[in-house]
Amino acid sequence: MELTTTQVWMMVCAALVLLMTPALAFFYGGMTRAKSVLNMMMMSFSAIALVTVVWVLWGNSMAGGGASLGGLMGNPADGFGMGSMLGTDGFIAAGYGATFAIITVALISGAVADRAKFSAWMVFVPVWVTVVYAPIAFWVWGGGILGADGAIGSVVGEAIDFAGGTVVHINAGVAGLILALILGKRRGFGKDPSQRPHNIPFVMLGAALLWFGWFGFNGGAASTAEEAGLIWVNTLAAPAAALLGWILVERLRDGHSTSLGAASGIVAGLVAITPACANITPVAAIGLGIVAGVASALAVGLKYRWGYDDSLDVVGVHLVSGIIGTVALGFIALPVDGVGGGLFYGGGFGQLWAQIVACLVVMSFTAIMTAIIGLAIHKTMGFRITTEHEIAGIDLMQHAETGYEFGGLGTGGTFVPHPATSAHLKSTAADKDADRVKEEVNA
Repeated sequence: MELTTTQVWMMVCAALVLLMTPALAFFYGGMTRAKSVLNMMMMSFSAIALVTVVWVLWGNSMAGGGASLGGLMGNPADGFGMGSMLGTDGFIAAGYGATFAIITVALISGAVADRAKFSAWMVFVPVWVTVVYAPIAFWVWGGGILGADGAIGSVVGEAIDFAGGTVVHINAGVAGLILALILGKRRGFGKDPSQRPHNIPFVMLGAALLWFGWFGFNGGAASTAEEAGLIWVNTLAAPAAALLGWILVERLRDGHSTSLGAASGIVAGLVAITPACANITPVAAIGLGIVAGVASALAVGLKYRWGYDDSLDVVGVHLVSGIIGTVALGFIALPVDGVGGGLFYGGGFGQLWAQIVACLVVMSFTAIMTAIIGLAIHKTMGFRITTEHEIAGIDLMQHAETGYEFGGLGTGGTFVPHPATSAHLKSTAADKDADRVKEEVNA
């Protein structure tokens, strides 16, 4: 069997989407404190490993296998371990789907930066992708309850979600919010200046690589050259406009525009265009990007007003812009062969109603299931590190490493170059850390 251009395109796009998770590691890693950067990046890389194993064994079957439980999920026994795909081209789509599951889980980690036990995260990831992500992916893309023939879709209409507004961004945003509420605020939340991003160049690099990978994220499922071209231009236009919208808000509100705002604006625009990339005009994509950039720039400050510690703005960017992009299709979706479309194209309220219902269903399911999983872990093995470990630094306490070498004491890892002095160095460093922790706890 020879490879077709469509198959090659999907394989290239899958590689681009896989790159997005290391890109997210840089984006998130730069936004944390210097003593948390490795833990933040490890949460993304561990998501690649854990989700991949789950996806091969049963996740792909749950997201795209034969319907079970009345269309609530695919049958995990259908093609367990992907053995039934041998000799077929099904592996290409399966691999592409795996990269979406990976990035969705990794996105959640930003909401609990600086304070989640790595062991608890390693338990949360495979459980969550199994009981939350895979069923929702089946509902939207696998013919489940939100599909045209599903229990909900057949009544209210099928929602448009080309590349993951509900499945990826709303899903991850709600899950991040629930975990942030379960774990509670970081010590010094809203007061400690050290909680500001420590490496803005990392953030900018991550945003650039995310934008690059997003062309595969949105474009991998394109079925025609015309559709692929529209997706490509929309994926360029929306984040560009969102960047401008975000930094305009900063300029009017704060008197200056920031590079962190520019990077965040890019991501907000990418999130908003994800569900709509194949179904709106480029001019509409610009308008959608501006709205998403402005809305997310305003939304990220709500965590201080409402008191939830969404460390890296998963809620303000992914949930808010994900909802905007999904619901906007009810207004600006293009008609298909002159039929349907959004309200602005004379399509009536049908598409808008379908989009709103899809958002509400996904948000409700994700909130309930994530709360069950998160609370179960929190009440048993504990999801949050201790105050002492948070003060000393999660990198050092959870991974025995630090991201940067300061003072020549070999703190970048467990290796010390001079064995004769290793005991003295370790003792001195431990005493200093213990004294600092006691002082800060007492304070």
